Order: sequence, then structure tokens, then C-alpha cells
Amino acid sequence: MSLLSPLYPLAKNILFKLDPEVAHHLTMNGLSVSEKAGLFSGLSLPPHWEQPVECMGLKFPNPVGLAAGLDKEGSCIDALGRMGFGFIEIGTITPIAQPGNPKPRLFRIPPKEALINRFGFNNPGIERGVQNVSESKHFEGLIGFNIGKNKITPNSEATEDYLKCLQAAFPVADYITVNLSSPNTPGLRDLQSADLAEKLVTRLREEQVKLEKEYGKKVPIALKVAPDLTEQEVEDLSKGFLRAGLEGLIATNTTISRDAVKGEKYGEEAGGLSGAPLTQKSTEIIAAFHSHLGSKVPIIGVGGIMSGQDALDKLQAGASLVQVYSGFIYKGPALVSDILETCAQASCHQHSSL
Repeated sequence: MSLLSPLYPLAKNILFKLDPEVAHHLTMNGLSVSEKAGLFSGLSLPPHWEQPVECMGLKFPNPVGLAAGLDKEGSCIDALGRMGFGFIEIGTITPIAQPGNPKPRLFRIPPKEALINRFGFNNPGIERGVQNVSESKHFEGLIGFNIGKNKITPNSEATEDYLKCLQAAFPVADYITVNLSSPNTPGLRDLQSADLAEKLVTRLREEQVKLEKEYGKKVPIALKVAPDLTEQEVEDLSKGFLRAGLEGLIATNTTISRDAVKGEKYGEEAGGLSGAPLTQKSTEIIAAFHSHLGSKVPIIGVGGIMSGQDALDKLQAGASLVQVYSGFIYKGPALVSDILETCAQASCHQHSSL
């Protein structure tokens, strides 16, 4: 277990008394400064994962990743890497910098271990993100770039935004995630229709082939979907993904449903809901996509992972890897250790029973 784990409950008590976004920036800045000062150099990491996980043609040091949204700029990779993540996904990053939606735009709902955010892709732009990743020195895991379109870009021109980000991130990314499922950019989820999503993935894959020849490396493309999909939409998207040759699926983004937080303070705020209320819904979507995609398109499971058992449930539903975000905010670095230990014990039990 990371030496930071016992300190987190104390830090959380202080941070949760502050505005959520202020607390976030203080934490990220503090981690970055501490890392650069060498204060984390002696920290122990969670138990080593014996066998790397092969997914999308890559080898992940362990199956636990940090989801996009926490380190939007890619400025805290080394410090976050000390927590034991096998991979870190930065972003969402857009071609040009944008401030995002007006504040306040992040809300905690502690009784439900939930968050609502409506950030709106606030980020420093793809060039800065690439520079930040280039400057990370110590993280030994894999780095994903979560890319999106700028708010001012009409959907008819969205493909160009994704192409710009793909081209810029390709040299330093281990994989690219195409975000069509954030509820906080007007009209973005319209691109998640089966026809438009297939056309976009097909075009990005064409560009990917050219970039692979140029840089002599493979950078797989994944797509992140919403949890608010019908069975028919899951089936139609799955068929399109198979035709387009999608290499990975991240399920899921935040939900626009408020059923689980009705009556709670901030429960009716606009934005995407994440955390414990999303646990079952995201697991069901993973299982639904896996029933159509099988092993042809690996799935990274994310959404409401608050414990090792939650992560194991997603792996058993068909995910190959998992990511955490809101659970990490509520539970701290101990969550990474819990997931790794739970999954390792389950794996040992499975092998011993064969």
C-alpha cells in the first residue's frame, strides 16, 4: 500500500470543506510540486502485479487505470503514478485551449458518494498536453490521451478536431480515446449515433495507418460511450464498431440520470453524475457490449468503482481493464491497492479451482 494511503482520510476531511474545484486544483498542484521536489521518491507502491495485462495490442503493467477528467492537462502524471496505477488517461483535450463552462461546475454529494460535473472540456489545448506528457519522467505505466472537439466546432466539422488531436498526440500517446459521450458539450452525444460514430472511427483509423508508418509505432484507438444507451443503441453501435475496426471501448462516461440522487443537495444540478450511483448501470452496459463484441473489441470498465469488488464485477462482466475517478476522490490511493489485491485473490482462487 502506498504510504500516502493512511494520510488520505485526514487530507480528505480538510479538502471536503473547500469548494470542490478549489480542492481539486490545490491537490493537483500540491502533488505536482511535491513530485518535482522529490518528496515522493521513497514512497512504496501497491503490490507488483505479476502478469502484465495484454489489451489493444499493448501490455499494461496492471489492470487499474486513472480515468480521464482528473488530470486534464497531463501535468501530474509522475505524482499520480506513485499511487500504483498501471495506466493514466489524461484529458479530455481539444485542439485549442478552452475555459469550459462557468463556475461552479463541480458538486459533491457525499451521502451517495457521488459527483456531478459540468466542466465542459476545460483544458490547455492539445499542444500543451503533448508537452506536459513529454516532460513526465518517472511513470512506468501507459498513457492515454482522451480527445474531444472544441465547443465552437460544429458537429459537421468535428472529425477535423479529432484528427488534429490524433495527429498531435500520436508521438507521445500509448493509446487514444475518442470522447463522444460527455453530456457537457452541447450536441456532442449526437455524434454517438451508430452511423456517425462508425464514420468517425473509420476516418480516424485511416489516419492512424498513415501515422503508424510515419512514427513506426502502434497507437490503438478506443472510444468512450455513455451509460444512457438503450439495448438497441448498444447493438447498433457494436455492429458499427466491428465494421470500423475499433480497437477498444471505454464504458462508461457519466450519466444524465438523477434517479439515484433525488432529494439530495445538488442532486438536480446539470451535468454528468458519477460515483456510486453509476456502479450497476455501467456494469450492465459493459455486459451488454461484451455480449455483442466478445473478444474482438476489448472493454475498459469505468463508472462507480468504489471498491475492489466493484472492479472485479466489471472484469467479470467482460472488461479487460478498469479505471477509477470518483471512487479515487472518495477513497484515495487505498482504492488502487484494494482493487489489485481483490483481483489477485480472485485470480488465484480461479486457478486453484481448475
